[in-house]
Amino acid sequence: MRLNIVAGLALAGTVLSACTSSSTTDVLTLTPSKEVVSSITPNDRQSDVSAVIDQQDLNPYPVISANQPAVSLVDPMSSALAPNLRTVEVASVRPQNPARLTRRSSRQTIYGPKFRDAKPINFGRASPVHFDVHGVDVSRWQGKIDWNKLRKQGANFAFIKSTDGGDHLDPNFKENWKAAKAAGVPRGAYHFMYWCRSGESQAKWFIRNVPREKGALPPVIDAEWNHQSKTCRRKPSPKLVRARMKVFMEMVERHYGQRPIIYTAPDFYEDNLQGHFKNYPFWLRSVAAHPKKRYPHRNFLFWQYSGTGLSRGHPTKIDLNVFNGSESAWHKWVAKSAY
Repeated sequence: MRLNIVAGLALAGTVLSACTSSSTTDVLTLTPSKEVVSSITPNDRQSDVSAVIDQQDLNPYPVISANQPAVSLVDPMSSALAPNLRTVEVASVRPQNPARLTRRSSRQTIYGPKFRDAKPINFGRASPVHFDVHGVDVSRWQGKIDWNKLRKQGANFAFIKSTDGGDHLDPNFKENWKAAKAAGVPRGAYHFMYWCRSGESQAKWFIRNVPREKGALPPVIDAEWNHQSKTCRRKPSPKLVRARMKVFMEMVERHYGQRPIIYTAPDFYEDNLQGHFKNYPFWLRSVAAHPKKRYPHRNFLFWQYSGTGLSRGHPTKIDLNVFNGSESAWHKWVAKSAY
């Protein structure tokens, strides 16, 4: 969920300077800033700067065991696979029983993943292919999206970029929000935190732009270092980071009636979040290994396993994710967590 250098320079022409206050109090800034903040372009993530989501209450959701049988590897770009089969081309792995991948439910049709990966990783026995429910996260960098087609490729859920900081709205948010719903894709909105703004001002901006809508997934706070910002590259203390996150999350929870999900990256997690926010669900980015290796002792609700996914008919790379639970657990979680 970060912005690459080229995209950042292009965006800088329209978004100006941000709050530069070094205050340790988390109060509302009355004058809106024009900080350069935007979600990371998933196409250009080279390192495992991942997103984390944790929740102690989700212990019933299984974590892939190292004792599970290995699966055979295939070339994800191979054209030898029969076109009429429901194949899975995720992280260079195909399941042993592709015929079972598309399942129907009285609540939601769950489509097996037909994504490929521009930079496939062999996750071994802990492959994402073992998870029942796959999904995506998107922002302006994915451009125009055919949501009906993306859903049938395996996007059983989507998290859509909405806001940055205290005054930036993703230009594609409203269109994606409406189109995903029309296509039957359960979706939630995510906010990219800006560390030179108060948690209160950012929560108010998110609430102003994201509808409180029945059936929407819980909101997400994207907590990463904003190192590519042109106006605020300093790193606040872990105490201040957590304080601003707490204010944001509590305000958002009061408004939407849902506990926010925390998305984060390994470096940010190690600097600020280890041992904290134990009662919040986490969405972890880990593109080179199972999250349990990158985030020991941390449970997770979602796992972002690739930032270089490919979906047939879509021109850009896309982030790929899985829900950490069975199909049945997914339906129960949605019924419990949606507005």
